[in-house]
Amino acid sequence: MKNLLTDIAGVSVGHADDGAVASGVTAIIFDRPAVASIDVRGGGPGTREEALLGLENVVEAIDAIALSGGSALGLDAAGGVQAWLAERGRGFRIRDAVIPVVPGAICFDLLNGGNKAWGRFPPYRDLGYAAANAAGGAFDLGSVGAGIGATTATLKGGLGSASATTDDGVIVAALAVVNAVGSVTVGTGPWFWAAPFEVDGEFGGRGLPPSFTPEMLKLRLKGGSDATPAENTTLVVVVTDAELTKPQAKRLAMIAQTGMARAIYPVHAPLDGDVVFAAATGVKPIDPLFGLTGLGMVAANVVARAIARGVYSATALPFPGALPSWKDKFG
Repeated sequence: MKNLLTDIAGVSVGHADDGAVASGVTAIIFDRPAVASIDVRGGGPGTREEALLGLENVVEAIDAIALSGGSALGLDAAGGVQAWLAERGRGFRIRDAVIPVVPGAICFDLLNGGNKAWGRFPPYRDLGYAAANAAGGAFDLGSVGAGIGATTATLKGGLGSASATTDDGVIVAALAVVNAVGSVTVGTGPWFWAAPFEVDGEFGGRGLPPSFTPEMLKLRLKGGSDATPAENTTLVVVVTDAELTKPQAKRLAMIAQTGMARAIYPVHAPLDGDVVFAAATGVKPIDPLFGLTGLGMVAANVVARAIARGVYSATALPFPGALPSWKDKFG
């Protein structure tokens, strides 16, 4: 176990980013189509193929997921991932036609100091292709891929991942891009809200403060009173090797959202676009009630850990006025 999304067999992850632009793309590629659904809780989401993942719609499985910076302009990233898959004959077949199925979601990183004067077309389609081409079993955390330009209310955001195994031997893992309007740490201190779920000091081992003060519980928002709905989101992909139906994948995504509430304060706000994708590779059968409940419980813990790891692993952007990283302040 690498404590990464790629602990799920048949899943690979790749990043592509541009440091001068301070934006990028992360591609999650499935070796075989994976049953998937989505749960959206934030008030300002930006998604592609969200309707396709609805329970009433035909397509059951997907080939990849594209996560990107760039706000709505970043939705082009999924087209690059599609192009990479199409070259390999991957996709949903309709007689002689092959259509790669690539849902996507974006976060806003257009005001982080990077050079966004990219000309006629934004770079996200090319970055999506490059991220897919780079996909493998090991990948970096922090200020990479879709998380390179991410920020939170108080610290530099980033991309994190974590994994766990249930008592039944089912593996579940998460990848998170943390660009939240709220804070991932308690007050102005080093403690992560997700501390009760930390494993082996994976995000610093600081635990929680000995007590909570009113100052710690104050509302802290990115941008303060100037915060707007388009500027923030946390993107999460949860994958398991369990055998799930599409409705069960939807339920897993819903339970996994609890992990955001354990790791971000506040969360699911009208100022966020919080999204969880859930996918299953279909290797291990589980009980549809108790098994799915236990899987969701562990998935929520893994999401909280992935969020904290993303901020813990981040590095500050090299621009004037950039937010510090956790390690800059507390490392």
